Formats: sequence, C-alpha cells, structure tokens
Amino acid sequence: MSNPLPISVTILDKEYKIACPPGEQAALLESAAYLDRKMREIRDKGSIIGSERVAVIAALNIAHELLHNSQLESDLSESLTPRLKNLENKVAEALQNARQLEI
Repeated sequence: MSNPLPISVTILDKEYKIACPPGEQAALLESAAYLDRKMREIRDKGSIIGSERVAVIAALNIAHELLHNSQLESDLSESLTPRLKNLENKVAEALQNARQLEI
C-alpha cells in the first residue's frame, strides 16, 4: 500500500499541507476549492469576523447541505420503493399473461 503524499491546498489565502492517498489528489483539491469558495462567501458577507468562525460556519453550512441531500435521497427512495414494487408486479403479471398466450 502506498504512503499518503503531501498535497498543498490554499484556503482563504492560507496554505495547508495535507497527507493524501495516491489517486485521491483530485478529490482533495476539489474539496479544498469548494471549502474555499464557501468560506469566502461567508467572509465577504461581512457579518462573521475571524477565519476560525468563518470555518465553523462554513462547516455547519456544508454539513447541513450534506444532511439535507441525504434526507432528500432517503425520502425519494422511500417514496419510490412501493411504486417500483408495484411496477415490478405489473411487469411480472404482463410477462405471465404473454407466456399463457404463447401456450
């Protein structure tokens, strides 16, 4: 197994070296860019002062997005499951009827 490689990322004009497994560098850079954008949005609104506070608010916002999207996926899955089961039953019934007509 390969050792993690240090990757430099810049967030709010501050550079951080992060150990990153091979093959995950692009995902790390994308994540860092996303966090940087979110933190800049919060900082640029001017209502939050201090990079630590900006980071905490950004983390809370990102966690909320993640949980909200996960909940939406869960709700969608729950609503689709009975409909898919019903559709599966209709397809099975149609196939059974088609087989009976062939006989």
